[in-house]
Amino acid sequence: MNKTKHQARAAARLAAVQALYQHDMEGTEIAPLLDEFHRHRLGAEIEDIQFAAADKVHFDDVVKGTIARIGEIDATLSAKLAEGWKLERLDKTMLQLLRAGTYELMARSDITTGTAISEYVDVAHAFFEEREAKFVNGVLDAVAKAVR
Repeated sequence: MNKTKHQARAAARLAAVQALYQHDMEGTEIAPLLDEFHRHRLGAEIEDIQFAAADKVHFDDVVKGTIARIGEIDATLSAKLAEGWKLERLDKTMLQLLRAGTYELMARSDITTGTAISEYVDVAHAFFEEREAKFVNGVLDAVAKAVR
């Protein structure tokens, strides 16, 4: 994959986590949510920060697919958390990140396991410290072993 395509996918994953967070917190319906991101966030400049142009098709797939398969995704994630941990205990952003990563591992066989995991570890670095990024790596690795 060329560098531009890779950056567009990375931007799509980051935006998808943000959109899933907004959907979870505010209950925003999918169509207006996607429209808002398409028109105002993907590739936009916000507060003097230029956001990378995102792969809109990939963004839409991750957001819609994650929401459509949320029950299956949450069951898979719950089974991979450490004893005594529940999804409700996770940071809300962390939960959306793990959901999106799990969706890609379950539904996107065109994306290698290593690529999917490493991309979501990179997304984790945008929000969290190294410890949490390692947590993402561990959980998604366990998910991949179960679903691939």
